[in-house]
Amino acid sequence: AVVSTQSTGAYDIAASGAPVSWVTPLGLPCVQPYTKEKRQVVKTPLQDISTSSPVPSMDVNRRKQSTAFPPNFVHSLDSTHMLMTAIKCYQEGVPFAAVHDSFWTLPCHVTRMNAILREQFALMYSYDVLKKLKESFEKSNPDVEFNPLPENGALDINSVKDSEYFFS
Repeated sequence: AVVSTQSTGAYDIAASGAPVSWVTPLGLPCVQPYTKEKRQVVKTPLQDISTSSPVPSMDVNRRKQSTAFPPNFVHSLDSTHMLMTAIKCYQEGVPFAAVHDSFWTLPCHVTRMNAILREQFALMYSYDVLKKLKESFEKSNPDVEFNPLPENGALDINSVKDSEYFFS
């Protein structure tokens, strides 16, 4: 239900002529750059080559805006969690390295980094991320009517702090 709501909202924003944009929990603005592409075929003696290039002044690509938004939004939340974890590790003197969703530290710091990962995750999701997203959509797109969000579940986000397999 959440992905369907997000995709519908993204499509509605794109249908209004605007690119989909949002702000991560750390305040980083994100804007999807997907516009319709100008296609051109170049004929050569050996073959025809089809090229396409986005043209910034052209209309937004509604389909791409809609289908790309859910994974892009989730990636922005994952990267926010990674950055929050990196900052906290730095503050505590815990060596930290990461590539995408793989986080590393020295063996003597693994226990503390695992706790930091859980603490920062719980902190990030301690407020209603989807509600904030919808509010920002409504504020920046006042002429678009958005569907209501699905009901929140009963998960206590702080329970991840005690989860053995939260991150491994």
